[in-house]
Amino acid sequence: MDKFVRNFIVMSIVYLCASSFMGVFMLIGPKFHSFKFAHSHFMVLGWVSMMIYGVGYHILPRFSGRPLKSVKIGEVQFWLANIGLIGMAVFYSPCQYVSSWQWFLGLAPVFGFIEFISIALFFYNMLATLLAKVPGQP
Repeated sequence: MDKFVRNFIVMSIVYLCASSFMGVFMLIGPKFHSFKFAHSHFMVLGWVSMMIYGVGYHILPRFSGRPLKSVKIGEVQFWLANIGLIGMAVFYSPCQYVSSWQWFLGLAPVFGFIEFISIALFFYNMLATLLAKVPGQP
């Protein structure tokens, strides 16, 4: 298994653990509802998407009988996905509850765009892998 694939899977498990703790704290009382944005994004973009990326990068090239288009793109995607997700959580969540931190809100879309770029890299890398012509096949 490639190192970047293992990194996606490990981070997926880390995000599952972190978001589960946030979910438990949110049950304690309203003062912890500030975790709502981070909790949901860590679950969907962290746990679920990172696991899909890791498993997809490992299995889909093998199933298709084609080499992965670019390991380097996968490595870059790993870092962008994590930077984007953590940045969105850090810069969006506090400004929902602390009015003096509204300047943070302007930074959240930057990290959202970084997350979008990481998704686009996965999209490209997987399609370029799955749709590549294999020598000797029609």
